[in-house]
Amino acid sequence: MARSSSAPRYDRKLGRLIAKFPFLALILFAALGMAGWFWLQENPQHNPWAPLDLSHPPGWATDRKLLALREDVPSCRAVFERSDVAITALEPQGEGQCARPDRTRLDTLPFAPNHPATTCPAALALELWRRNALAPIARELFNSEVAQVQHLGVYSCRRMYGSDSGPWSEHATGNAIDIAGFVLADGTRISVLNDWNEGGAKQAFLRRVRDGACNSFSTVLSPDYNAAHADHFHFDMSDRWAGVCR
Repeated sequence: MARSSSAPRYDRKLGRLIAKFPFLALILFAALGMAGWFWLQENPQHNPWAPLDLSHPPGWATDRKLLALREDVPSCRAVFERSDVAITALEPQGEGQCARPDRTRLDTLPFAPNHPATTCPAALALELWRRNALAPIARELFNSEVAQVQHLGVYSCRRMYGSDSGPWSEHATGNAIDIAGFVLADGTRISVLNDWNEGGAKQAFLRRVRDGACNSFSTVLSPDYNAAHADHFHFDMSDRWAGVCR
């Protein structure tokens, strides 16, 4: 669309005004800066300098804050304390490529058959996923709460796909979790293996909770990725596959 003929005259007038009164430009920029600062204070989920709080909705800065905590276990665990979310910090285990200096058990998710210890960043991502995707989607589609999150394990001292060579799996340090299905409070059972392509509400649920996990985890792999994931979701907080959501 062509610009109005009055626009160039307005631009020239504004330019002359700023040149004549440069302090007006400073005042304008300062006002914009203050407005932006106040907006960030009101929206800490978008503020990269505000501490991560799990009670805040996801924002522009959430991913950056999660990534910054991957190498800072004390600060990561402080997020849970600040957010009043129960975790259990366990003693380190393992050595070498399979050393687990960070073993953090998230106590808010109803895992089955047991409550595994992941890393703290993976636990943060799980809690964000529970709050912002898993629980609300279950309520929306089934009008029910999630009673069980059925997992296939967290820790396995091995390379990727059990190979004799190549990169080490994120499972080797407990920085990943494999999830096979869900049981809702009304008794509904949802299986990645059986329901991924079966249509209806169960398929919609699985695909939406997979997509929701991509807002928290660095890596999300599902049956859409390859045959090795036909029966489970793989979530991890690695930077190796950063951005993979499939």
